[in-house]
Amino acid sequence: MDARSLRGLAHPLRMRILDLLVLDGPDTATGLARRLGENTGTVSWHLRHLADHGFIEEDTGRGTRRERWWRAVRVARRLDTNDFRHDPEIRGALSVYLHETVQRDFEQVTTYLAEDWDEEWRDAGTLSRWQDLRLTPDQLAALNAELEAVVVRHRAAAQSGTAAEDDAADARPVLVQIQSFPRKERDAR
Repeated sequence: MDARSLRGLAHPLRMRILDLLVLDGPDTATGLARRLGENTGTVSWHLRHLADHGFIEEDTGRGTRRERWWRAVRVARRLDTNDFRHDPEIRGALSVYLHETVQRDFEQVTTYLAEDWDEEWRDAGTLSRWQDLRLTPDQLAALNAELEAVVVRHRAAAQSGTAAEDDAADARPVLVQIQSFPRKERDAR
């Protein structure tokens, strides 16, 4: 993402709207407003803003002249925070974006924990943490690249339909959240 895109997305409501369109598919301003507890006019304004920045597009195959449907544009976007950390003009947008991303991930995990899943799904999910790693920056980057490659491989198999038909009937949407970062040691703080 470039600075313009980041500014266009870095708003709590816009990020929530985009997340709903990515996770649940196309919707209208009215439907999104109801789900978000917001005013339809406000949601419409943010939808147009997201469209202007290329995050969403009108789903012209649905709706009527009065009822516009919107869908997320399926494009891989990568944000390198190093590109913006030292730019005072974009630092505020970066801060909003990162805060909202962490907040969203936290809310998704707590929702999962509060939901009633059958034993098979409850046992398949995990919240894992390893704290005994000591890595260099290059090793941490390599670890993250390997983890991403595993997720990408599984996503590609699911999207290509190579999973057995029996498995497809039992499939559910799955969120993968990988968080890996260095921490300061006690005496280095």
